Amino acid sequence: MSKKNAFAAKLLGDLQETLVHGSLARRVEMLRNITDLFMAGGADHADDQLQLFDDVFACLVQNIEVSAKAVLAKRLAPHPAAPLRIIHTLAFDDAIEVAQPVLTQSPRLDDNALIESARSKSQAHLLAISKRAQLSDAVTDILVERGDIEVVTSVAGNPGAEFSEGGYTKLVDRAQGNDHLATSIGTRSNIPRHHLLRLLAKASETVRERLQAAHPEAPEEIDGIIRQVAANAQQRSANDDAAVIAARRYVDKLHEAGELNEAQVAQFARDSKFNETNAAIGCLTNVPFVNVERMMIESRSEGVMVLSKVLDFAWPTVKAILDMRGGIQGQSNDEAFTRSSYERLKPSTARQVMRFHKMQQQPAEAAEA
Repeated sequence: MSKKNAFAAKLLGDLQETLVHGSLARRVEMLRNITDLFMAGGADHADDQLQLFDDVFACLVQNIEVSAKAVLAKRLAPHPAAPLRIIHTLAFDDAIEVAQPVLTQSPRLDDNALIESARSKSQAHLLAISKRAQLSDAVTDILVERGDIEVVTSVAGNPGAEFSEGGYTKLVDRAQGNDHLATSIGTRSNIPRHHLLRLLAKASETVRERLQAAHPEAPEEIDGIIRQVAANAQQRSANDDAAVIAARRYVDKLHEAGELNEAQVAQFARDSKFNETNAAIGCLTNVPFVNVERMMIESRSEGVMVLSKVLDFAWPTVKAILDMRGGIQGQSNDEAFTRSSYERLKPSTARQVMRFHKMQQQPAEAAEA
C-alpha cells in the first residue's frame, strides 16, 4: 500500500471515532486533515471519491466554529472539482467570512445557486457575488434590483458582468445623482449606445444644475453650451458605434429592396431593436438618425408621436414603439392617454412640426460643415 493510500485509510478509520467521541478541537483537526487529503488529489478524484469527501465534509462542519469553516471555504473555493454539496453549504452560510470566498471564486456554483443566494442573503453576500470573474445577466438583474449602492457600483465596474436591457435601465436610473456609479456605468466598453446616451442625458442635468448654481448670472448661456456639447458627442459616437452602423446598413438594404414599411418598423420595436427602429424611422422620414434617437430617449413622447403621425402609423405600431422606449427608460405608458393624444394629433400639424424642426436643423448642420 502506498503512503498516500495508507494515510487515507488511517484518516477514514479515525473519522467514525472522531464523529462519535471526538472533541471540537479533534473535529477541526480531522477537517484539516481531510481537506489536505482532498487537495493532494488535485482534480483527479473519481465520482465515488468526491461523494465520499462530500459526505465527510458535511459531517465534520456540523456545529463547528466559524473560523474553521472559513479556512475550509478559502481552500475549497478555487478548486475546479470541489465537492458540490459542501460548496453550496459554505456559499449559503450566514457568516460572510465563510460564504465570501466561495461566492466570489467557486466555479462550482451555477447561475441557479447564485440567483438563489442573491435573492435571499445579505448585502455582504451580494457584494461577494458581484466580484465574480464572470456574471450572467440573469444574476446581475437580481444584484441591481436588490443590491445597495456598494453592490450596484461593484457590479457596474465588473468587466466580466453582463447586463440585460432591464438591468441597464435600472443601472442608469440608480446612477442619477451618483457620479461614481455613473462613471462606472459609462466607462463600460460594452454599454449599449442608447443606455449611454440616456446616462449622459441624466448626468447633463446634474452638471447643468451645478454650473447654473455656480454661475447664476448666465444660466441660458450655460444651458446652451451643455446642449451643444452633448449633441456633438452624440453625433460623433453615432458615426463610430459598430451596432449603429450595422443597423443603418441593414435598414438601407431593406429600403433599397422595397421591404422597409410599417410592419417592419413594428417588428423591430416588438423585438426591442432600438437602433434598427431609429434607423428605419429616420430613413422613412428623412430625419437624421441622431435626431430620431434623441426623441426616443427624451422624457416626453411627443417627438415620437409626431414622427409616427407623419408616417401615418396605426396605433398598434405606435404602441410597440412607445413600449420599447418605455422599457429602456424604465417607465410605463398611460395607454389611454397616449392613444388619445396620438389620435387627436392631426397629420397636417405633425408635418408642420417636422418642417419647423428641419428648418432649425439646417443652420446647425451648415455651421458644423
